[in-house]
Parts: sequence; C-alpha cells; structure tokens
Amino acid sequence: MVNYFSTKTFVSIIAALIAVFYFLGVFWSFEPDYIDIHTEVTQDASRDNVSPVVGYTTTTALIRVSEALLDKPGGYLSNDALPPSVFLDNIPSWEFGVLEMVRDLSLVMRQEFSRSQSQSMENVHLKSAHPKFNIDHASWAMPSAESEYRKAIKALYAYRQELTQVDTQSSQFYARADNLRDWIAKAQKRLGSYSQRLSASVGRDQVNLDLAGDAQAKQSTFTAGSEQVQTSWWQIDNEFYEARGACWALLHFLKAVEIDFGDVLENKNAKISVEQIIRELEYSQQAVWSPMVLNGDGFGLLANHSLVMANYISRANAALIDLNELLSKG
Repeated sequence: MVNYFSTKTFVSIIAALIAVFYFLGVFWSFEPDYIDIHTEVTQDASRDNVSPVVGYTTTTALIRVSEALLDKPGGYLSNDALPPSVFLDNIPSWEFGVLEMVRDLSLVMRQEFSRSQSQSMENVHLKSAHPKFNIDHASWAMPSAESEYRKAIKALYAYRQELTQVDTQSSQFYARADNLRDWIAKAQKRLGSYSQRLSASVGRDQVNLDLAGDAQAKQSTFTAGSEQVQTSWWQIDNEFYEARGACWALLHFLKAVEIDFGDVLENKNAKISVEQIIRELEYSQQAVWSPMVLNGDGFGLLANHSLVMANYISRANAALIDLNELLSKG
C-alpha cells in the first residue's frame, strides 16, 4: 500500500511539473508589445527635467529595445539551462534577431553618430557599451549575458544624460545624411540575409552571384555556378522568429531615426520612404495564428509563413535601398 501511494504521488508530482512548465513556457513565448518611443522619450525627459535634443530619441529607442530583451515575461531566455527555458527555441531565436540589430546600431552610434570626423575621439560611454552587447548571447556565467547587457544599458543612459548637458561637450550626436547611410547599409545586409534564409524554406536552385559585376574579382576557393539552397526543416521556425525579432527592433529604431534625422529626411524628400519601410515592418509583426510555423510549398495547399515574412522583409529592404540612394544625392 505504501509503495502504491508513493508511486502514485510521484507520478502526480511529475504530471503537475510538466503542466506548470508547459503553461509557463507558453506564457514566456509571448513576444513583447510595441513600444511607443515618442511616449517613452516624453516621459523620460520630463522625469529627468531635460529637453530632448538630437540623438536623445535614438538612444532612448536603443535603451528600451535592449531592456525589453531582459525584462519581458520570463526575462532573457537564450542562456537558460533549466526547464522550461531550455526546451524553448522560438523566443531565444527572436531574442537573437533583436540583439543583432542592437549590436549594429550600438556600433554605428560608437563609430559614426557620435563622431564628427574620422579622426574624432570615441565617446567613452559608447566605447564601453558596444563591446558589452557583443558578449556571447548564450553565456550564462562569469560573466552572464544579462549582466553585460545591463552594464551596456547603464552606459547608454550616461551617454544620453550627457547629450542634454550644455556644459558637457564630449558627448554629441551628429544627425547627418552620411552617418545615416552607414547605418542603413548595415540594416540592408541584415534584411537581405534574412530574406534569403526565409526564402530557402523551400528548396531551390540559386545561381552564384558572388563575383557578379566585376570582371577582375576573385575569391579564395572555387565554388559551383549554382547550388541547391534549402533551410533545414528543423531550423525553419528559428529562422522565422529571428527575422521577426530583427524586424521588431528595426521598426523601433526607424521610428526614432524619423525624429532625430527629421530635417535630413525632409531636405532629401525621403520621409515617405521611411514611412513605407515602417509600414512593411509593421506588417511583419502581425499575429501568427497558427500553433506552428508552416512550411508549405510556394503554391501548395498549406501556407508558408517563411515566404510571407520574406516578402515583407524584401519590400522593406528594397525601400531601404531607395532611401540610401536618396540620401546619397546632393
């Protein structure tokens, strides 16, 4: 009798733990809501009793997006080694997509936005923040990814505070067309990569264009003129959520850029291009009603969520290319 009840109790405990882990995993798999950057800027400026200057909005967007990685339901999951986090892969993939965009923007802020010329000194706060964002996203101890990201965010707060201080000249933000083009070029490459990887959810032959456009171009080793490209069935949902996270972060950054670089965009008649990019990225954030990411053929019976996402990203990328061309004109 004792053994019977002991076994029954043990099974009940295991079943209860599985149920708890399941519902906790579902709750932690919800993506963060959209952040109203304009409202966040207004609230922060009012709290700190400062007037938002050029660069304040972009820095705030970088701070809030970075904080969302750490403060969303479940916190930062990519480096968790215990259940239920260890069994989740969609949100960690989403986190990595956001992180890649955060890393790109922090690099450009360090090298371009905060410097007037190539010989200018680096800002000490951005010099501290950028490498901390580049720690291995799966690092869980000595130091953990979360602790380094927190330090990077703290440095961004210090940089933002100094931007508003008239008597401090060491922290600046230069809203120029050439600076903006540098960041857009990085975003183009990210979106282009995501579009290719998502489109490869269905196998297809792809012509090798690595050396196209330059008759004298060379590469290290020989590659075939065409190859079969296909994303592994096990990686399709990871690719989808990584791209979705990157688009979520880029959407917020563009909202901020639209404000800080408003005069530049107005002068180049490029505001409509930014609005179009934002619209395409907003479409990419529509709710996914399917319980799983489907991988149907292009014109098959089942939907292919990756191809739908690739369509929005490709359109946004095309608009980014047009925007870059507009900014390059005098």
